[in-house]
Amino acid sequence: MSATITPVDAPGPDTAPTPGSRLRRFVRPGAALLSGFLLYLSFPPRPLWWLALPAFALLGWSLRGRRLRAGFGLGYLAGLGFLLPLLVWTGEEVGPGPWLALAALEALFVAAAGLGIAAVSRLPWWPVFAAGVWILGEAARARVPFGGFPWGKIAFGQADGVFLPLAAVGGTPVLGFAVALCGFGLYETYRQIQVYRATGTVPRGPLAVAALSVLVPVTGALAALPLVDDSAEDGTATVAAVQGNVPRLGLDFNAQRRAVLDNHVARTRELAEDVKAGRAPQPDFVLWPENSSDIDPYANPDAAEVIDGAVEAIGVPTVIGAVVAPPTGKLRNTLIQWEPGRGPVATYDKRHVQPFGEYIPMRSIVRVFNSNVDRVSRDFGAGTKIGVFDLAGTKVGLATCYEAAFDWAVRDTVTHGAQLISVPSNNATFGRSEMTYQQLAMSRVRAVEHSRSVVVPVTSGVSAVIRPDGEIVAETKMFTPDVLVEKVPLRSSLTPATRMGTLPEVLLVALAAAGLGWSAIRSVRARRTGSE
Repeated sequence: MSATITPVDAPGPDTAPTPGSRLRRFVRPGAALLSGFLLYLSFPPRPLWWLALPAFALLGWSLRGRRLRAGFGLGYLAGLGFLLPLLVWTGEEVGPGPWLALAALEALFVAAAGLGIAAVSRLPWWPVFAAGVWILGEAARARVPFGGFPWGKIAFGQADGVFLPLAAVGGTPVLGFAVALCGFGLYETYRQIQVYRATGTVPRGPLAVAALSVLVPVTGALAALPLVDDSAEDGTATVAAVQGNVPRLGLDFNAQRRAVLDNHVARTRELAEDVKAGRAPQPDFVLWPENSSDIDPYANPDAAEVIDGAVEAIGVPTVIGAVVAPPTGKLRNTLIQWEPGRGPVATYDKRHVQPFGEYIPMRSIVRVFNSNVDRVSRDFGAGTKIGVFDLAGTKVGLATCYEAAFDWAVRDTVTHGAQLISVPSNNATFGRSEMTYQQLAMSRVRAVEHSRSVVVPVTSGVSAVIRPDGEIVAETKMFTPDVLVEKVPLRSSLTPATRMGTLPEVLLVALAAAGLGWSAIRSVRARRTGSE
């Protein structure tokens, strides 16, 4: 008995997938990946900050009107496209495992933001809510897990951009919000143009949303320009930043700790000779980088002796980056204020130590996946005291390396009187990767955010001196011994961003929550109406 094929059962041209229909399935996922990659390209060392705008426009096109599950998946693809290339330096010396794991984990926050953007994308004024949701994702990523990982905040790619003055208005959250809003607004503008072409008319409401989403961030940035001020409110200071260099690249540079210390001693003594001969100006104080003495000068008299000799030679207060190893307990990543004739007089212990770099969470579990964790044989502990040194009458705020990525770690020093900020760092572990340029961009944003000169002494480069307007006035080459001596303005006034602290971020998170709540209510009402 043969089966009868009815017209419903029979295959037809409308039921068979075509090559074009198959390809169309990959258009939005491909666009999401591309949007993430454009975000990566907008970051230093490339001066392509403006690529963040088409990146968000493309992300908006990918997510608008999507279901929540699709929004999560597309957001995850965008996160991978962004963070995989951005964080490749984390595997510089330990292999691809930690890099891939970190990027995969952090991309989950972008995925959650993608879900939220898809949820609010059907609301009136959706670009505003979508930009708020992006900042909500960044706020979460900056706090969890293990104290957060804010590397890759959109604001940190805008050191050369027109939106940078907004950092002085509301810090990195407002700066990042403006960029995302403008990008989403560009897509909404394109969408309204398409509506006009199809219908010949555009409703006033959506047109106003599109126009304001683009114009308000740009106008706000122009209006904030007077806040970007590099005048010397409290006079000037001549500062020297010493880059001693390391014997070799990679994790094993610590095996030659004495050579690193001797390099910084030698550069400081050379500076003293140049000052004496009139070839260099006399600095008011000298800044060494993080880990410039991985030999504890409190426990090793020979290290203390050579440091003291260098400080006596230059004759001014010097900040030494040292690893302090007490007989018991955890190590300390410490900055020491060393005075000529007096020795060490004050210390600052790094408050936000780096997970999986300076301490290993869940060591027994992590060891199963990567034996490199045992290179950190003794964990570092976190300090609790805010770092502000009085160096020859100048209040210098201290944020050690990784801390520059955290809003609170830099802001605290300024609210406690810092007239200048120092970000001593050690990037030797990451070779010649883009990491050092990404971190330098953070310091440029911090300079504008708090209207302070920022000095970045680094063991192996790039060391730099940055004015309060974010301009780099002097910098070194990588893996080259050098000394920078510059006169910088000192300032004590507080920007709105410094005064308000976390308030702008809280308001933007509240905006995102309002949008998500509104979207949920509309969804519930729609389901009830449909069921009735």
